[in-house]
Amino acid sequence: MSATEFLRVSDLHAFYGESHVLHGMDFAVRRGEYISLLGRNGAGRTTTLRAILGLTGRRTGSIMLNGREVIGMPSHRIAQLGVGYCPEERGIYASLSCEENLLLPPQVGSGGMSLDDIYAMFPNLKERRYSQGTRLSGGEQQMLAMARILRTGAKLLLLDEISEGLAPVIVQKLGEVIRMLKQHDYTIILVEQNFRFAAPLADRMFIVEHGQVVAEIAQHEINEKQDLLQEYLGV
Repeated sequence: MSATEFLRVSDLHAFYGESHVLHGMDFAVRRGEYISLLGRNGAGRTTTLRAILGLTGRRTGSIMLNGREVIGMPSHRIAQLGVGYCPEERGIYASLSCEENLLLPPQVGSGGMSLDDIYAMFPNLKERRYSQGTRLSGGEQQMLAMARILRTGAKLLLLDEISEGLAPVIVQKLGEVIRMLKQHDYTIILVEQNFRFAAPLADRMFIVEHGQVVAEIAQHEINEKQDLLQEYLGV
């Protein structure tokens, strides 16, 4: 494993019951890098994030996290190695206030953001800190879901469809937050349907089809690989 690699996924197969969803995923992510998994619905992108954390059923293959094999570990042990997951459904606790949601997650590593850091990054959450989770807008809930994992000290962030259904001004804010996180050496894997949101931010993009990586595109190759993007994504 290269000294700069934070994650390497090799020949990863994942199953939900009898359903075989991932068919040999292979990719690596360098420390401090932001990659995006692109593909059509059902391609296996969300399952890849869930499989990294051990949230699918049976898995085979290899997942090396910061030099450690985690394919056989339970989810809570993988999280304790510094992995934060922001699921598409956000998972906000409706009966708790915004601030209580922020204080709830356990620490998994040093260097987690303080409440003051979070409120500086997400001023909307400071204004709504005493509001119940159900009273937050969709955009505020998404900000809260991201902010919550930043409190934990996780350094590998798995973000699933964070721009979906949000107003353009909120999507723009989330893009600004990702740029700030990259400057602070977070390693980010983003599953995203919105190519125009994901592409300018990503160092590299992996196109996923039928549970496999079928193409890799670096940031500087986007213009020259438009035909490939059109073929797989309709971009």
